[in-house]
Amino acid sequence: MIKEQTAWGIAGDPGEATRQIEVTMTDEMRFAPDQLSFKEGETVRLSVTNAGALMHELVIGDEASLRDHAEWMLKFPDMEHDEPYMAHVPPGETIDLVWTFNRAGEFRFACLIPGHYQAGMVGNLSVTRPPSAAAANQAETVTAHAHTH
Repeated sequence: MIKEQTAWGIAGDPGEATRQIEVTMTDEMRFAPDQLSFKEGETVRLSVTNAGALMHELVIGDEASLRDHAEWMLKFPDMEHDEPYMAHVPPGETIDLVWTFNRAGEFRFACLIPGHYQAGMVGNLSVTRPPSAAAANQAETVTAHAHTH
């Protein structure tokens, strides 16, 4: 499998996952938890359980990609899902999604099955730079700024 870099990370190697997080999806169109935080560079196993009677999915992305995908799903509800940042989970099942969050930023995760995203089945995902990298970037910015005057 070719790993495609996205704005929100890249497919992770299961052997490199440093922690596992359980995410539950319900027919109330909610994720639990609906707020996730990671450090840049972290590889995580998301164990995604569908506790409902309806099909649900967890798709990681940014606001624009999720909105576009949700619109496609309304037009083509039987669209195949095979991207590594998607877990399409039948009722009562659990699927693991392993992802490396190698880009810092604010992202989202959502269920893009028609009507679910529109009903608010969305969560927030924050990826922060480790303090040392942030401090180094800050120092570079200050130094660069000082040289411009």
